[in-house]
Amino acid sequence: MAPLSPEAQPDVEQTLRLILSRLEDMKAEDAVTIGLRGRSAFSDYMVVVTGRSNRHVGAIAETVARGLKDIGVKKIRIEGMPNCDWVLIDSGDVVVHVFRPEVREFYNLERLWIQNTATAKTV
Repeated sequence: MAPLSPEAQPDVEQTLRLILSRLEDMKAEDAVTIGLRGRSAFSDYMVVVTGRSNRHVGAIAETVARGLKDIGVKKIRIEGMPNCDWVLIDSGDVVVHVFRPEVREFYNLERLWIQNTATAKTV
């Protein structure tokens, strides 16, 4: 995906495609994309994914963040990198949660957001 001009921001669909592509490249597991339009003021999509280990979680997060910067997403916020049990990447339009398997199972974010919607899909 080519970078945009310095003043342009990628649209939400470009951002989501980039994220999903990077997750696939990094062999992230069990990716779930949850549509939040009309249900949340903070984001259009949430992506929840699993990494096999702390190192894998960190590598996935770094790769996604680097890809977002490369296409011109500004103000990327990342939380959780020191431990890499659960890393949150907030690009504004798309929020990505990268978990170790047991941490993802414990918090079960999908259950909270998918319950009353038909907009969630496994990617």
